[in-house]
Amino acid sequence: MCLSWAQMFPQEMADQLLLEMATKGILNDTTVGIFQNCKELRLRRASIRCCPVSAEAFRLALCPHRLQELDASWVPGGLTAANIVSGLASNPECRSSLQRLYLTGLHVDWESLEEDEQTCVGFSSLHGLRMLNLANTDLTDDVLEDICTLPQLESLDISCSAVSKLTALLDCKNTLRSLITHRLQQLDMSPVRLLFVVSQLHAIRHLDFSEDHFAVDDSDGRDMDETVRQLLDGSPQVLPSLVSLDISGRRRITEAAIRSFVEARGGLVFLGLLATGTSSCDILSSQKNLKVTGEANENQVCEALRRYRDRECFIREALVHLYNLTTDIDKPRSDMLKLVLKGMQNHPTSLHIHLVATACVFNLTTRDLAEAMPVSLLSSTVTQLLYAMKTYPNHRQVQKNCLMALCSDHILQGVPFDKYLAATLVINWLCSHEDPTLQRMAVAVISILLAKLSTEETAQLGKDVYIMKQLLAIVQQKAMAGVVDSTMKFALSALWNLTDEMPTAALNFLECQGLELYEEVLESYHTEPSIQQKVLGLLNNIAEVDVLQANLMEEDLLEHILSLLQDSQVKQGVRYFAGGTLAQLVSRPEAWTLDDELRSTILKQLHASIMTWTQIEKEMVSYRSFRPFCPLLQTWQPSGVQLWAVWAIHLVCIQNTSHYSSMMEKDGVTVLLRALAADPDTHSDVKGRSDSILRVVEQHQSHSGSFNK
Repeated sequence: MCLSWAQMFPQEMADQLLLEMATKGILNDTTVGIFQNCKELRLRRASIRCCPVSAEAFRLALCPHRLQELDASWVPGGLTAANIVSGLASNPECRSSLQRLYLTGLHVDWESLEEDEQTCVGFSSLHGLRMLNLANTDLTDDVLEDICTLPQLESLDISCSAVSKLTALLDCKNTLRSLITHRLQQLDMSPVRLLFVVSQLHAIRHLDFSEDHFAVDDSDGRDMDETVRQLLDGSPQVLPSLVSLDISGRRRITEAAIRSFVEARGGLVFLGLLATGTSSCDILSSQKNLKVTGEANENQVCEALRRYRDRECFIREALVHLYNLTTDIDKPRSDMLKLVLKGMQNHPTSLHIHLVATACVFNLTTRDLAEAMPVSLLSSTVTQLLYAMKTYPNHRQVQKNCLMALCSDHILQGVPFDKYLAATLVINWLCSHEDPTLQRMAVAVISILLAKLSTEETAQLGKDVYIMKQLLAIVQQKAMAGVVDSTMKFALSALWNLTDEMPTAALNFLECQGLELYEEVLESYHTEPSIQQKVLGLLNNIAEVDVLQANLMEEDLLEHILSLLQDSQVKQGVRYFAGGTLAQLVSRPEAWTLDDELRSTILKQLHASIMTWTQIEKEMVSYRSFRPFCPLLQTWQPSGVQLWAVWAIHLVCIQNTSHYSSMMEKDGVTVLLRALAADPDTHSDVKGRSDSILRVVEQHQSHSGSFNK
């Protein structure tokens, strides 16, 4: 890909464009091609971290730029450190301009570093380099020797590499200010020799001798431990410039050694002591300017999460301590949540991290804590929770942690995230687990999410018969036990939402013997209006589908629903949905298969009962559209049918005028109401309610128009 024409970008904007493409996951061999326009898109700080860019694409698109910094860490697909070095060295400007190079996680492939003239090209060709990161590579002693000849090298990270000797560091002893050697498994130097080399690095200000405490046993790392011990006990004249030391993971260190080291070096600004057992040393709390990673307090744990971003072992350790610190937290801590989120994002394949991190997310967002968090932070966090659910589908505790964190009304109602994916993942979990507590949470989450999905997304879920069977099984299980609990209510709500304007889902419901179950529930839960309302709401959905109405043509069922409509002692919400179901069924005389007298009675009682209803202030129902109402609003319909429809529309319109007024226009309801209001044969009760709706909508539109103007 290339740009046919482009204005000259400000240089910083070109860097940001590349970084944004990399961050969004759209940088690849095709899209990176736009940066061949070196004059218009001038790069200085380039990042292709984790992006699938080949050696050829890298050479063509990035090497011609006068780069000062390049991050090519963890690039998949075969791009090697050798490809990068030879490519950059082919640009004479880059040889001197490049100052910072990050190649974490790449294969070095040193043998291929040759120019066409067979002259060896190495890292030393990039003589402007000041900072080099080769952590988690197959870096060898030979390559390290070449690197250490760089005349301006100040910072070097060779963590988790194959280096066995550090003697080459003596070649840069006067320039090297930062040396990071975390977990050098193949290091083969005696403590005396190692300490001698290190002590010659006169310019060193930051030294990292940390170890992965999860990966070592008692016999590993003894030589390095001894070197660290001697360094701690040694004279401050050794490494006089040292202000930062990281020995996290070194379990053989004593508090006495830490105390003497801190006392001898007054200028210390950082000490890494996580997983050493020494971070509670009393002297540390008296050092105001000293930052410490450890587990003794909140500051130490958070510092570890910030500083060890790329080290799984330390993030895992710090998260365990953060979990313990936040178990009873009562104040919102978005700063902590950001650190937890970063840990999950930086280690997407680590089960250990996701196991603890998801538990931390729950601690930090439970109760009303989430309400004080930035919505964007919660959105990113939920996205990561969904990733964890998708990545570890069979890990019960990870799924449980995610489910508990998701089961928050604030998150489900007010935070933007992929609700279809969330519903799918939670439903899949529900289908394979029977834990009562988690079942309740899963059903609660599903019922809320289904109400948030688009029509297309709900239709997609409604096609899955297995989902229908699972939810019906929960209802049946509760009904058989005669239980009324939140799990049953949420399951009924989920089924109601799943069949809302969804003919396929409604058909699945019938084919799964849902109607027979619902008739039993309607009979047996006659004293539970919350249950009756949800049952009748779903029957209302079935009655809206012309081809399914025949399934409801049962005299006993309709007489029972009619009795609910007529009974003034029954809650108005129950009577409302009873009326809706009956109005739909009697609106099509050609489809009526029962006794005509029953239909006449229903029509008469519809009108009479509705006229006794009082206005409901609390929101009771919401509608995806008004399309199911359109057949009921025809001028030839009986007044009872029309009255239920206009009463229902009036109910939701006065509660949420802005939302439903536009829906009325879109679905043609406004035209139908005007026709009803104008028709001389329209019953006065229907006409009055229609006029009231039109006035509410017109007032809203007038107000909105004035506001916009």
